[in-house]
Amino acid sequence: MIRVEHLYKNYGDSVKVLFDVNFTFEDGKTYAIIGSSGGGKSTFIRCLNMLEVPTSGDIFYNETKINDPKTDLARVREKIGMVFQNFNLFDHMKAIDNVTYALRKVKKMNAEEARAKGLSLLEKVGLRHRADAYPHQLSGGEKQRCAIARALAMEPDVLLFDEPTSALDPEMVGDVLDVMKDLAREGLTMIVVTHEMQFAHDISSRVVFMDKGVIAEEGTPQQLFEHPRQERTKEFLKRYRISSQS
Repeated sequence: MIRVEHLYKNYGDSVKVLFDVNFTFEDGKTYAIIGSSGGGKSTFIRCLNMLEVPTSGDIFYNETKINDPKTDLARVREKIGMVFQNFNLFDHMKAIDNVTYALRKVKKMNAEEARAKGLSLLEKVGLRHRADAYPHQLSGGEKQRCAIARALAMEPDVLLFDEPTSALDPEMVGDVLDVMKDLAREGLTMIVVTHEMQFAHDISSRVVFMDKGVIAEEGTPQQLFEHPRQERTKEFLKRYRISSQS
């Protein structure tokens, strides 16, 4: 469980990004964070594992206060994994080595064990046949699926996704979303900043609409997409066509 209390984030004195954000992310659920660009979504999710340092407020992972200077952030990030918009793979490493790097360096697995686990994870995301390819030989969708496998290698309790499909060509989005749907069905706790409204509707346990640095509305997909309460939410959702079944 991740609990956020009275979270604020400013850049200098003039740029205020998050305002008194309070929310609890429960275990085993998938959360979609939606909203217009510039609404604070990515800043919010990056605060959850301290890639962005809050100006004030508290973030708890279970009972550990993440933004306490005494907290071992490396240990926390083993449990709160992250998948980035632009993949962040090591260009000089094959796909299998990208996936197994942390297993060997952090978990001190021997090479044989790490490779076996890495191949299993690549198979999970449909990439076992590309294990020995370098990132420049992979499509954008393959790179993102490799990045997901790498994040899963550490066996996180929570996986954060910061717009995981926004850098992909449209025809590559589906394979990445299919992997994420499988993870959601398996019960992995996921927090996803996304512009993929159909995914948010079909897969999320809860949808969070952020606007101008605050959580303007949240609820089940059915509540938020079919019966939004706030005018700003209604206005945002007008541009999207959501089918009740994908």
